[in-house]
Amino acid sequence: MDTANSSGQSQADLLVAVQKRKQANFRMGVGATWGILLLILIFLFSGKSIGSYQTIQLNTEFMRNNLAFIGGGLGQTLFVSILSILLAMLLALLTALGRLSTFPPIFALSTFYVSLIRGTPLYLQIFFFFLALPQLGIILSGVLAGVLALGLNYGAYMSETFRAALSSVGKGQREAATALGMTPLQTMRRVILPQALRFAIPPMGNDFISMTKDSALVSATGFVHELMWRAQKVGRAQFNNLEALLMAAMFYWVMTLLLTFLQSRLEAYLAKGDR
Repeated sequence: MDTANSSGQSQADLLVAVQKRKQANFRMGVGATWGILLLILIFLFSGKSIGSYQTIQLNTEFMRNNLAFIGGGLGQTLFVSILSILLAMLLALLTALGRLSTFPPIFALSTFYVSLIRGTPLYLQIFFFFLALPQLGIILSGVLAGVLALGLNYGAYMSETFRAALSSVGKGQREAATALGMTPLQTMRRVILPQALRFAIPPMGNDFISMTKDSALVSATGFVHELMWRAQKVGRAQFNNLEALLMAAMFYWVMTLLLTFLQSRLEAYLAKGDR
């Protein structure tokens, strides 16, 4: 019997080792391909020639001189994005609860908000808060207008994530909480929300990454000096739009890679409860 168990264990260990080797080889292949593609991209902007073909020549002096100025917009970009995602999370949760409500006015209000926001472009919403409201005597700064527009926009889209997460909590757990004497508010706070947030957080990471890029639209107001505004300003002033926009693109790309990595770590941590 011990011999059979030992043989079965060794076979299982062998299968695990083979699986890990396959995963390692796959990651190596992906990494090598990324490296090759990155080298090709660098070569395309190297200014060198292959026969009669000339690659793109960049003004490296301009890029060195303005790297710090454009990169200085990172703080403003993250500031607007963080405030916006916090507002969006609050609105998404309230809207999701409203869409699950059986009280008609609350359900109607939440669905009306989602329909209105989804039915209009984010670009229009930013300008509405910044340019249209002053006619009513409501004057907002560029940052506040951008945060409100981004928060309202993403709150409407994220409400579906929250609604699905809240619905994923089994009815039996609600009944168990009621049987224990919990009030509806206590049930929501202690039983439903902790579990729902566990399912909602990973998709919210994707929304935050998207929001950091959509924050570039706030630069259209001309009063939020984030990455895109700085790149446009210095690029137009010195007639080096290609270099300026490429630098901004690289900043956004690196920022997205870092946020994606953090999101993957968070998802791995939250998935521990499933094992």
